[in-house]
Formats: sequence, C-alpha cells, structure tokens
Amino acid sequence: MSAPTHTRPHPASRGGVDTRLPWWALALPTLAFITLLALILNPSDAQAASGDPAVTQLIERVRQLISHG
Repeated sequence: MSAPTHTRPHPASRGGVDTRLPWWALALPTLAFITLLALILNPSDAQAASGDPAVTQLIERVRQLISHG
C-alpha cells in the first residue's frame, strides 16, 4: 500500500511574505547594550562595584579617554 507524497511548494512561490523584524527586536538589544555600557563607564552608579582596584582604575582610564575623544 503506497501513501501519497506531498511536495512542499518552493519558498519563492509563497508570494508577498513579510520578513521584516518588529521594532522591539532591534530596540531591546540596543537598550541592553547602552545600559551595560553606562554601567561599565560609570562604575560608581553600580551598587556592587567593589572589585579589584586595578580593574576599577582601568575602567576609569577608559572612561576618561572616551570622554576626551
């Protein structure tokens, strides 16, 4: 007994498929990146910013270089 086989239509034959991303698909990662960048550049705002003094000095130096450039 043989079963009928169904072939899939070619992707181009669907006609008018909208492949745009919703607005939040770009906005949310951008917001997360800006938030994390702000915490890195201004560690005094972070409550748990009690790390290695060398790391803190490096971050402060990077912040100074970015603000002057």
